[in-house]
Amino acid sequence: MPSDPQVVPVSIEGTRYDITIRPGLLSDVGRILAQLTNSRRAGMVTDSHVGPFYLNTVTESLHEVGIEPIVATIPAGEDHKTLAELAPVFDALLSARIERSTPMLAIGGGVIGDMTGFVAATILRGVPFVQVPTTLLAMVDASVGGKTGINHAVGKNLIGAFHQPIAVLIDPAVLQTLAPRELQSGLAECIKHDIIRDAEGFERLERDITRALALDLDYLTQLIAHNVAIKARVVEADPFEKGERAHLNFGHTFGHAIETVSRYSYSHGECVALGMTAAARLAADLGMIDESARCRIVSVIERAQLPVRGMSLPAKDVVDAMIYDKKVRGGKVRFVLPDRIGHVVIRDDVPPSAVTRAIESLGG
Repeated sequence: MPSDPQVVPVSIEGTRYDITIRPGLLSDVGRILAQLTNSRRAGMVTDSHVGPFYLNTVTESLHEVGIEPIVATIPAGEDHKTLAELAPVFDALLSARIERSTPMLAIGGGVIGDMTGFVAATILRGVPFVQVPTTLLAMVDASVGGKTGINHAVGKNLIGAFHQPIAVLIDPAVLQTLAPRELQSGLAECIKHDIIRDAEGFERLERDITRALALDLDYLTQLIAHNVAIKARVVEADPFEKGERAHLNFGHTFGHAIETVSRYSYSHGECVALGMTAAARLAADLGMIDESARCRIVSVIERAQLPVRGMSLPAKDVVDAMIYDKKVRGGKVRFVLPDRIGHVVIRDDVPPSAVTRAIESLGG
């Protein structure tokens, strides 16, 4: 394993933090946290799947530097990303009389990161927050940028806040225990980043994406660093999603609607994969990209062993769910669409019939 970490700095409106990536980093969480805070206690939130694998390692690292962990474990899964599930977490932290200097650590995937970040943003009107993501999806996407939130019956992530972490600590070695489906889900966001920002990176994915599936740690370390750098630069330019940051939603307008209608039977990454496939179809139908570019996008998604067809959800239900997307402006659904690989634009003038056809193309 390489000993030198990859470090990606992030600077957002006077806030600066590092994203550190190194195999084996999990056992150094305590040492790093002790350099970031004087607090002798730390809140930790994990879930019932992740806790048995990694909680002991992080807890031991905290004890080694004299930090007492206050641990809260919630049920695993997107369907538990609700305000009701967070009530016991708030209870545990407030009963322990945490202070505004007490950091909160998210130990888990994107759901845990979003929920813990929401707790950190709101408890005592804000406490420090550290992301320790354990899935590829969380490493390259959810842990970067300061978005936090929970779901509502109406739609995904409709309740939340922006709250930047003080550090993101990524240990690619944990991916070796990840279920293949979870690894594949993370690759969806890697594909997205290169489609919206890096044509050369997309070419490398076309050539090397199977190395990720083979759990090549050197490759995964570099892949994660590449992707967090892309997301960090977009977030720095638009921290509160007023413009450019919306580009990160490529595939997500379709994808979030699919998640909602399917009641999360698809993973987030699978929904993004289907959403990117539909968006590429829509862009081709609108004459924005040619058929060759569309086929390249679909092909690399398939090579990541992600779905591009076979969806049986009613197209009307998916269209209706889009109306509740956070990116709707003036009643118009905004779509992030590629006009070439490596670049996207936002369109709010898409004919409804074209949207329906794009969703129907996911059947097959």
